[in-house]
Formats: sequence, C-alpha cells, structure tokens
Amino acid sequence: MQRIRVPALARSGLRAAGAAALLAPLAACSGGTTPPPADGGVADDRPAVVSVAPEGRRVTAGEPVEVTAERGSLTSVTVTDAEGGRLDGRFSADRTSWISNRKTVPGAAYRVTAATRSKGGTAGTRRASFTTAEADKVNKVDWRPGTGTTVGIAQPISLVFDHPVENRAEVEKQLEVTTSNGTEGSWGWMRDWSGKDRVDWRPRTYWKPGTRVTLKAELNGTDSGPDGGWFVRDYSTDFTIGDRQVVRVDLDEHELTLVRDGSTVRRIPVSGGTPGGDKRSWRGTTVLMAKEGTINMNSETVGLGDAYNKMVDWSMRLTWSGTYAHAAPWNARYLGNANRSSGCIGMSDADARWLYGQVRPGDPFEIEGEDTKGTVAPNNGFGEWNLSWDAWQRRSALR
Repeated sequence: MQRIRVPALARSGLRAAGAAALLAPLAACSGGTTPPPADGGVADDRPAVVSVAPEGRRVTAGEPVEVTAERGSLTSVTVTDAEGGRLDGRFSADRTSWISNRKTVPGAAYRVTAATRSKGGTAGTRRASFTTAEADKVNKVDWRPGTGTTVGIAQPISLVFDHPVENRAEVEKQLEVTTSNGTEGSWGWMRDWSGKDRVDWRPRTYWKPGTRVTLKAELNGTDSGPDGGWFVRDYSTDFTIGDRQVVRVDLDEHELTLVRDGSTVRRIPVSGGTPGGDKRSWRGTTVLMAKEGTINMNSETVGLGDAYNKMVDWSMRLTWSGTYAHAAPWNARYLGNANRSSGCIGMSDADARWLYGQVRPGDPFEIEGEDTKGTVAPNNGFGEWNLSWDAWQRRSALR
C-alpha cells in the first residue's frame, strides 16, 4: 500500500479547520453578532419611524403628549415648553411608546425631541413642535387654609371656583392631599353660599393635633367644562393642625365651655338667639372661619330688617349667614340667663376678649339647644361636619 505523507503545515491547517467546524455552532449562539435573516436577505436596519401627537398649530389643549416608534424603540424623550419647563412621562414596557404625565396647557408652545434605536441598532433623532390654542375663558380658585398656617382640628381644605365646574371628576383627580400620619378623608362637592361651585376635603373625624397637611392641585391644563373654562396654573398649600380644642355651646343652659385636650379650660355665660322666630340660633357643628375683630353688624344684611346696626367687638365668624360669637355688653342682663340675641352667641367684653385670644380658625363650635332654626348646612361656613361620613363621601365626584 502506498503511503502518502502529509506535510506538517497541512496537518496543522486540517486541525484548525476541524476546530473551527466544532466551534461554529457555539459562535452562532453567542449573541456576539447579529445572524443573517432566515431568508438570506439583508438585516432590517432602516431608521425607526416616530410619530408625535398632538401636532400642528393651535391644537386643543388638555391632552397628554404621546410619542410612538415603529421599526425600533425609544431611548429617550424630552418635551419642553417655551419657558423651559418639562413634561415628564413614562415609557411602555417595550419602549415603543411614551406618554406625558401631565396634559398640555392652553396658549403654549412645545418642542419634542425623541432619540431612537432601529431594530438593527442604528441610533436616530426625531424633533417636532406644536402649539396649543389660547383659553377662551380661564377658571381660577380661592382656597383655604392659607400656606404656612396653623389651624384647628375641624378645618377642612376648601376650594371655591370662579366659574362653574361641570367636569368635576376630572378636576377632583388632580387634587392630591398628603398628611404626615395617613389621615383618612374625602372630597365633597357643593354650591358655596356665594353661589359658586366649591369642593372641600375633610377628615373622617377631627384632625389629630400636630398633623402636617399638603394639598397639590395640579389643575393647569384641565378643562372645567363648557361654561367654566380652563385652569392655567397649579395651586398648593400646606398647613399644620394645632391643639385639640373644642368650643361647646349649650343654648338651653346659656353656657359656653372651652375644652382643650379633653379638659375644661373655662366656662362662660352666654346668650343665644331669641326663641320662636328668625332670630333663633343654628345648632350643630360650626367651624371658626375667621377672627374679624371689631366689625359693623347690620341686621338688614341677614334679612332681619332694622333690628340692629352697630359696631361689635371681638367678633368670631362661624357661618356665612351671619352667625358670630362676640362681645354683647348690651345684653348683660341676659348672659347666662336667657337667649335674647339676634342669632349670635353673645358674652361680656372680658369673656369675649379672653376667648378671642384662645381660639384659632378651624376650631369647632359644637352648638346644641332645643329651640333653634335647625342644623347648619354644609355650605354655610364649614358645616360639613353635620353630615355622616357615608353621606359626605357620596358627595365626591369619584364615588
């Protein structure tokens, strides 16, 4: 048999070829390179196609910005307005779409920059811009309590709107209340004493002293409805709850008692509203709205004809309808003995001065008595405490 000699260099080449053949399947699974398409064609490395909505000039505000990518994914999205403000947002799980957390606002110009990566790995950038139409009508908010204040344990958060709010659920979704101790509470809608739409947030029970409360009303870009117009700014407030003190008024006993942290601080003889007619007092829980000092009280402003028109000291407002606790030296002979006022809670100058210095807005005045005009309504000051918790929750637009 003839023997064929293979040169060493050739044997070395064969071993290398064999090793390459053995390693080829491993290389194909390593992910280090992109395999060719199964059909033998060229890998799809066309740039990703990006769509931005809304688009155009003077588009309707109140919608989020949406960015989508086809034939690839989004690596970053930036949306800025003319003032340099940014709209934050979130990506879908596969990063083929992005949506802003906030809605666009009226009368604004936006620029969108989207960075992309194609399926083949090529990076790209898409830029777009659009403007929103001006608001035909702007809705504004008046709110209580003020920022940085310390208030009593019955103080609700209260927002009163300049114009009607038909889209109550959309507005309520933008109102976020946070507390330092997880206080349970709910929003409730009503028609304010002024005739305007109003929404209040009250706890289930009186606040715990020391609670820190923050409201963020991210209303900018929210449409309040056909007759209400747009909100074009956000609102916020923060406040702290003070001592646990309650003012209890017993009209039948003609006595007012200040209770602090469960202990009686002082009892004061008073005279409430005259029985048997329109001058009777309200009963139920009222909330001290404001300490107004010396003011002019005219009975004609509350529908009582010319019964009185005088300057009154140490005036503490309890309702919009004109109920106050105040000094009433002209009623001295009735204090502690009979109800002979025009509906207010009167006391001596000295007692009124003392009480005025003790109470703060937000303190509850719990009034009881047999012969009264009835229970204070939720919109007459802060009378919502006279509703059960279930009844109050049903006033939320999100229930």
